[in-house]
Amino acid sequence: MKALLFISSVLMSLSFGVCTHSMAQTATPEPVAVASAPGARELLQSKCSQCHNDAMWRDQRQDAKAWEATLYRMMGRGAVWSADDIVSMAGFLGNEFGPQVPKIKR
Repeated sequence: MKALLFISSVLMSLSFGVCTHSMAQTATPEPVAVASAPGARELLQSKCSQCHNDAMWRDQRQDAKAWEATLYRMMGRGAVWSADDIVSMAGFLGNEFGPQVPKIKR
């Protein structure tokens, strides 16, 4: 039930965002930073590194909303996370490896 409420609120937020974005008159919108919860890096490493190395999130360069969609897709493939885990990990990935963050050569 909580997941359904969460998904409904995300969809409502997205539809509101589309409406307000179409009314905005700025040429290039600034990326929105999403706060990541403390421990999000450790959570990501413990949950994702079972199947992926860090190149997975370093190379994709997605914002938090796109990462959230990716994480939900991973749940469809067998990952077990709570909605809070997904929001936390997506916020961390968007802030640390989003499209606005310069790539670091490793």
